[in-house]
Amino acid sequence: MNNNRIHVGILSAAAAIALLTACNQAPPAGDDAAGAETAGAFQWPASLNVVGDGYPGAGAPCRRIGETAATVDFLDDSAALVGCPTPEEAEKLGGKVLTLIDGVTLVSVSNDRAAMSGEGDGQGDALVAGTSYNATAQISCAGYKGAGAGMCNAGVMRGGDTGTTVEVMLPDGTKRAIFFNPGGSFLSFSTAEADGTAAMKISSQKKGDITIARIGTETYEIPDAFLTGG
Repeated sequence: MNNNRIHVGILSAAAAIALLTACNQAPPAGDDAAGAETAGAFQWPASLNVVGDGYPGAGAPCRRIGETAATVDFLDDSAALVGCPTPEEAEKLGGKVLTLIDGVTLVSVSNDRAAMSGEGDGQGDALVAGTSYNATAQISCAGYKGAGAGMCNAGVMRGGDTGTTVEVMLPDGTKRAIFFNPGGSFLSFSTAEADGTAAMKISSQKKGDITIARIGTETYEIPDAFLTGG
């Protein structure tokens, strides 16, 4: 009888130890993963005005940064101010890394580079700061007042169902507006009797993913990506 009681006591102690061990074990893998995900979520500081849900596209880790007391000295009409959770992500944007604010690496990305990367997609096709354009870039141009081939600054206004307008800024301050249908095909130029453009011949041709638009002796090459943001 005594031996039986000893065996029962040993078994009871072993069961208690097993129960305590089970209680102290790590939670199931699913709970662990959820906890890691929560811990790894980047918290954007209140000192920054974070805009959109990703830069250069929705879901990307970096964000557009608006004006606050902490960023006012870094804003530039010719560039997008972007914040990234790590210096590595900031470097990938190809801009100029500026500083670190509350754990966020700020980088300045020129509007030309932003246009080529489709900045604004997934964010309501946002406007370039201080302009009415959805993107800006340089496009190939030639022939204005006899000028040779070169690059001209341009801005695009994407109107969805109303079509798209590209404005080209010429060396003397003249703007040349080029109109496209909603589907992206060439429509026409803006012309006027006063400057003689109404009498100029207008034509276009497609070369790969570039539209070559001509008015008189002037030629402008507009990439599809600039028109659509894609």
